[in-house]
Amino acid sequence: MQKKRSTFLFSMLCFGLAFLYVPIFILIIYSFNYSKLVPIWGGWSTRWYTKLFESPEVWEAVMLSLKIAFVNACFATLLGSLAGLALVRFGRFKGRTLFSGMISAPLVMPEVITGLSLLLLFITLSQLIGWPSARGFTTITIAHITFSMAYVAVIIQSRLSGMDESLEDAALDLGAKPFRVLLDITLPILAPGMLAGWLLAFTLSLDDLVIASFVTGPGSNTLPILIYSRIRLGLRPDINALATIMIVTVAIGVLLAAWIMWRQDKQRQRDRKLAAGDSLKHDLDD
Repeated sequence: MQKKRSTFLFSMLCFGLAFLYVPIFILIIYSFNYSKLVPIWGGWSTRWYTKLFESPEVWEAVMLSLKIAFVNACFATLLGSLAGLALVRFGRFKGRTLFSGMISAPLVMPEVITGLSLLLLFITLSQLIGWPSARGFTTITIAHITFSMAYVAVIIQSRLSGMDESLEDAALDLGAKPFRVLLDITLPILAPGMLAGWLLAFTLSLDDLVIASFVTGPGSNTLPILIYSRIRLGLRPDINALATIMIVTVAIGVLLAAWIMWRQDKQRQRDRKLAAGDSLKHDLDD
């Protein structure tokens, strides 16, 4: 009975993975199709990748997306790390529940609601103070920071919750200032989590379509917006090549972030084993 159950669960797992990833593999294969007609296979070719890289419109969208993703990742990592530190290290401060809810809200709120609310915010600010004068790089970056920092805060909060505070306490007992403890002990321990959060924020920004479509303006097309606008006019082979490049880029970012988090967990386990071994040795010596 147990064997049949395991076989059933494994089969459902394979079916689910196939349902998710087989269409992506088909898209990647058809990006190397020589034919101009997407559904008709005309042989292997890289002609659409060549045509894609010769398009100035694509390069402008790529550069804009990379700039937005880089700035967003830096600010989201900074603000998310500070938010994670506040939630874990400051205890039950006044307004903690509200602050925690505001950090978690972008994770569960529909992107349409987030994009629409930010659009109304930028329109109101433009009418009141004249800023922003136009929607583009700045508005998209701010919008991406608002939801990316929530993901970073969750990663930092998880990392701090499982971190041994004995090193920080020992440094404080030896006379170190809290700021020096933060720089010399806390931040180096958090560095892998911050890097993983940076990569995740970069990937989320590069992949966003819904929120960016609300807060962008004429002449400020990111890569996902460019792909969507071209698909609306009909399937084109170069879109398959562009989508393949985005899939590979996002996959590399996600895998790199997962690898960093895996190394971080392994290091944490090794530290705990070493600490337990040192404690046992000390007890035996006594």
